Amino acid sequence: MKVAFASTDKIHVNEHFGRAEQFFIWEIGPEEAEFTGVVQVKTEGADEADRIEARCAGLNDCALVYVAQIGGPAAARLVQKKIHPIKSKEQEPITLVVEKLQEVLRGSPPPWMRKAMLKSERPGFLEG
Repeated sequence: MKVAFASTDKIHVNEHFGRAEQFFIWEIGPEEAEFTGVVQVKTEGADEADRIEARCAGLNDCALVYVAQIGGPAAARLVQKKIHPIKSKEQEPITLVVEKLQEVLRGSPPPWMRKAMLKSERPGFLEG
């Protein structure tokens, strides 16, 4: 499953969703995980809704997005697009979050995570 991380240093989950200019994308499975790239997002827009939409569009194929902070409207928009936002405590290192996520995937993931994992298995899921 694809997971996005909001980070200013590529090491820690330390950026607010609404201020993030880039998201670091990882492909994560129970046994393997790899960094697959960076999504640059448009930071200007006529209003906040446009900026939120631009960020959401860039993350469309991700199941989860880890952030330091996120506002209610942005969180609601992500959930609407079946992307689960998760606030990371204490600016955790991305690699530690990846390891914890893999541990959960190897065990018995909670229902919301199982649903998120299915996102990348559905044909045509990028079609919005």
